[in-house]
Amino acid sequence: MPNELTMTYHEILKKYWGYDNFRGIQEEIIHSIGSGHDTLGLMPTGGGKSITFQVPALAKEGLCLVVTPLIALMKDQVRNLRERGIKALAVYSGMTREEILVALENCIFGDYKFLYISPERLATEIFQTKLKRMNISMITVDESHCISQWGYDFRPAYLQIADIREMLPGLPVLALTATATPEVVEDIRRKLNFREGSQTFRMSFERKNLAYIVRNTENKPEELLHILNKVNGSAIVYTRNRKRTREVAELLMNNGITATFYHAGLNNDVKDLRQQSWLTGESRVMVATNAFGMGIDKPDVRIVVHMDLPDSPEAYFQEAGRGGRDGLKAYAVLLYSKNDKSNLHKRIPDTFPDKEYVRNVYEHINYYFQMAMGDGLGCMYAFDLEEFCRNFKHFPVQADSALKILTRAGYLEYTDEQDNGSRLIFTLRRDELYRLQEYDADTEKLIRTLLRSYTGLFTDYAYINEESLAVRTGLSHQQVYDTLVMLTRRHVLHYIPHKKTPYIIYTRERQEKEHIHLSPEVYDERKQSYETRIKAMIEYATADENCRSQMLLHYFGERNKHRCEMCDTCLQKHPSGIKHHEFASIQEQMMEQLSSTGLSADEVLANTEADADKKEKTLAFLLSEEIIHQKDGILFV
Repeated sequence: MPNELTMTYHEILKKYWGYDNFRGIQEEIIHSIGSGHDTLGLMPTGGGKSITFQVPALAKEGLCLVVTPLIALMKDQVRNLRERGIKALAVYSGMTREEILVALENCIFGDYKFLYISPERLATEIFQTKLKRMNISMITVDESHCISQWGYDFRPAYLQIADIREMLPGLPVLALTATATPEVVEDIRRKLNFREGSQTFRMSFERKNLAYIVRNTENKPEELLHILNKVNGSAIVYTRNRKRTREVAELLMNNGITATFYHAGLNNDVKDLRQQSWLTGESRVMVATNAFGMGIDKPDVRIVVHMDLPDSPEAYFQEAGRGGRDGLKAYAVLLYSKNDKSNLHKRIPDTFPDKEYVRNVYEHINYYFQMAMGDGLGCMYAFDLEEFCRNFKHFPVQADSALKILTRAGYLEYTDEQDNGSRLIFTLRRDELYRLQEYDADTEKLIRTLLRSYTGLFTDYAYINEESLAVRTGLSHQQVYDTLVMLTRRHVLHYIPHKKTPYIIYTRERQEKEHIHLSPEVYDERKQSYETRIKAMIEYATADENCRSQMLLHYFGERNKHRCEMCDTCLQKHPSGIKHHEFASIQEQMMEQLSSTGLSADEVLANTEADADKKEKTLAFLLSEEIIHQKDGILFV
């Protein structure tokens, strides 16, 4: 690869992407991070975030470290970069220890330009050891709102980034997000230890081609069919839970609309097939939970429908924003019924069960894993939520929330359901293992192969591949599995077979239930923040006069005065008899004229730009509602 240092940012853009010019605030962000300033870029989905770190990284010597939680997006970007002749790698949960080692060694010696890494991998000993030998040029934090306690999508693993900064002093950090309120923006800067001279760039979040619509209906399936029959083109339909994705997809198929469904519980192969079916147009509609969409680039989505109220404007904005990325008109439709408000309020005690309940769940987890007082630190267990709830009489939703609160409080780490590879750790010390001579030949052979094939088996869980072990030992896959299960029962090692399951890792030794402290930052303040988001979402859904685009933008701290003129509230008739957005424009002009002096009606009408009939209707309404007063033929406010 030629020396990029001799190339300008524009030359790099042209050479690798074929574009002549940057878009929006891309160039400002690039110059800021390129000059060594910590930089925060607020860009809506589809705003071209990746260019803002890929171009300056190519202009620098060394490796750009990219932290992102989205494995699908990570793989996609690595593939795209490689297709452009740029050397890039990714390290994420689910790779074997061998694969991770090879990737990290390549980053040290292989002249790579990008290393994508999931936040969970930052704290691992293997990564931190290798990092010290890498020539890192800059750090990029994608989805940076995840670092904020006040964000809608907080992930504790993101807090590790501050430690990485300490290991790499002086390197600039570029933080990127598509959804952040002013409070979250400030928190990102603080949590990432932004230095003096840091810069923030905000691109307008306004989507001028996206019409926001709320439909009040007590028959959502019927309304959905009506909308999809009326609006052509590719569509996404979001539902609250997994069961409903299947039901809605079946409803559409039964009514002649090609559809498929997607949620986190499907295995990866099925997810990929369904995603491809939708991307190619074989299925017109993707019915999905919020697990779908991150990193999915389909520019021609014409309509995004929400069957249920999301619990935050951030989530709604992200999901709705997947429509119309090609710049052509698209619709974001929220279906609202009178039960939605109370259903949304019910989520508050589900998401924040009371503190005593959280402590009880902690106690029951200890019973479930038979954890002795003072033990546990570093222990990791596969976790079956349904079984746990059956055994201890918990509701799954509340138990899941309690475990997430305990994670934030630092007592354990509860990973959401993920497709995890098989892993194991030896529980005997190496010298104890060699002293045991009671294994049969096949078991002996398997243990020797494990020790030859994987490193660090006595200190940490290593990902293993049973198929590979079967080939190397000459045993069947079943024999390998049975032997590992037997060795687990005999406490020689701890084997966690490949399965789609959550995990619980003890991050502290077991505590007395009474000593479990849930600080205001962990519980009370987050609960209040959650309630505020729900209130904002209900206000959005129930507004009948405010421009919906304006409401969303104001929520994110963007003060635009003009209405969008295409949402349902802008297009509906104002009591004056004209459309809301027209009334708002005419009223603003008239009020401005009368703010400093009184004028006659003829003068006001003459100085207002609009259709004559609409001007008269607006003025008549303002007088009748006593917003404007008249005395002796003169109008005043």
